[in-house]
Amino acid sequence: MQILVDADACPVVRIVEKLARERKIPVILLCDTNHVLNSEYSEVRVIGAGADAVDFALVSLCRKGDIVVTQDYGVAAMALGKGAYGIHQSGKWYTRENIDLMLMERHLAKKARRASSKYHGKGPHKRQAADDIRFEEELRRLLDFAQKGE
Repeated sequence: MQILVDADACPVVRIVEKLARERKIPVILLCDTNHVLNSEYSEVRVIGAGADAVDFALVSLCRKGDIVVTQDYGVAAMALGKGAYGIHQSGKWYTRENIDLMLMERHLAKKARRASSKYHGKGPHKRQAADDIRFEEELRRLLDFAQKGE
């Protein structure tokens, strides 16, 4: 098992590394050339800045039983298809039971934005300390679940 992080502007990298270090799980942070990442624990892979280049690189590295940290539902769906586990930076797990609905909601929101220049959907809220606590708790649960091989 390894943890793969879609690390472009990812606010939970240090939490992932902390838990991975505790369990001696390797971490790969993937980012494009527009971001600079340094880590004393994780392997950092800088991928070309092409559209979706990081996403495709992450999915190509992903194997059954790995954990993928991403906010991209499409990446999560492809990882689930390979037998990996997925978690959003909010702490929400991606599962076979919820991914279709999440993808549909994303599609409908995109369609609404294109249909109206007056669409003012809410953007992400400002990250709070409670968000980090929730993510850490959920990642611990997911690691326990994945290490049992369930």
